[in-house]
Amino acid sequence: MASIPQSELDQIIQSAHRLGIELDQGDALQWLIAITAAQQEDEIVFDDRTGVFGHKISMLDFSPEDLAHFRKLGRLVEFIDIPGKVETALALSGSAAQSKIQLYPGDADYFERVNILAETREDACQILAELIREKALTTMAGPTFQLMEVRFGSFPTDLVIAGRTHSAGSSIRWSVDQIKSGFINGTTPNDRSRQISWDEAAQDPGWCKLDWVVADPVRNQLVNASNMLDVTWEAPDGSITPLDGFLDPYFQEIYLDGESIPIFSKLSQHVSADALDDYVKGLEKEVNKYITRDINYGKAAKRMYNIFRLTGRYSEAGIIRELFDEPSSMLYQVWAVIRTLDECSQPGSSIAVEDLKSQADHLILEVIRLLEGGEEQQVVKLLLEFRDALEDQHAGQQSPFHVEAARDEVINIVNNFFYEKLTTVPEIKRYMDEMSI
Repeated sequence: MASIPQSELDQIIQSAHRLGIELDQGDALQWLIAITAAQQEDEIVFDDRTGVFGHKISMLDFSPEDLAHFRKLGRLVEFIDIPGKVETALALSGSAAQSKIQLYPGDADYFERVNILAETREDACQILAELIREKALTTMAGPTFQLMEVRFGSFPTDLVIAGRTHSAGSSIRWSVDQIKSGFINGTTPNDRSRQISWDEAAQDPGWCKLDWVVADPVRNQLVNASNMLDVTWEAPDGSITPLDGFLDPYFQEIYLDGESIPIFSKLSQHVSADALDDYVKGLEKEVNKYITRDINYGKAAKRMYNIFRLTGRYSEAGIIRELFDEPSSMLYQVWAVIRTLDECSQPGSSIAVEDLKSQADHLILEVIRLLEGGEEQQVVKLLLEFRDALEDQHAGQQSPFHVEAARDEVINIVNNFFYEKLTTVPEIKRYMDEMSI
């Protein structure tokens, strides 16, 4: 087994040398040995010491260092079991589930399996509607958190809202005020008034997601926290039906509570036998999108890493793994936090302006500490201007600072960094060329 990782390690070392990035050969070899050995393990691994579990490959990238923090934050976003009616299993996903390698994560992403036991699908949909609305109303705002939006339901027809056309079948975004009223008002393309009620949206819930901004006074940090729901209906005969028509696989989730094993085991039996192939194909579509249309090489790199580590292309995965440790990759976090600060600096926000400015100060210090030269000067200038604009924006005054322009400038730097590094590795360059077709 050791000879296989060594050959892969040689390729990683050569690529790292060409890229001009630092490489800890001991850590790289340890990861290669671990990921090779994982092929001999059961698909789902349970950690007795921490009480977390997940797919064997995903568990290799999870660090328990911030587990207490994520469990505490999870209490805000999670849905609670209702005996005989609702069963749940909360997990970390995205960069939060890869904390060993993604040292500068953008958001705190959660994923929750919600299994509803009901007589009919209609009953299950109504229970889900009540659960999400109650969750939204009870977590709308607090001294350290604010609900930003909820995704629930699918547009039954094309609808124009605030000048923007939403196509039939697309996900409905609900603001806090719309959730309170229980209605969304818009017009059809032929200018007829149309109202969608919360109960109407419940008939076709689609994919469901809740997004908050959270201020952590201990870490002196703001973070976007989200909970993506995978909702299933369990009929009296024991059959399982996903309410959005698709049961999500489990290749990038770290479940936070060992007591969730029974519900996870029950639902995972119904995951398609082709789940891994389908998951990889889905990621490849996103890679194509981020390198051809919605250009974002940082997001493309994250998805390629997941593809490579799940399909046995360990040398390519190892190289991308090292890129996430480079100082320039922290700009990915800057881009995400600019969005967060802008969202919660609007008039009426429950997040104190002092917390917003403190987060901006923290980012400025991180940029100064990690970057140098033109990149540092450019980003620090943007952040200083943004910081000065926060208080005016929070007070409802018009700000001359253009948030989208700042985000575009930062993401351009991130794109240049990842594009230059990714295309320097021949194997990754060939893969990107294939995906761009």
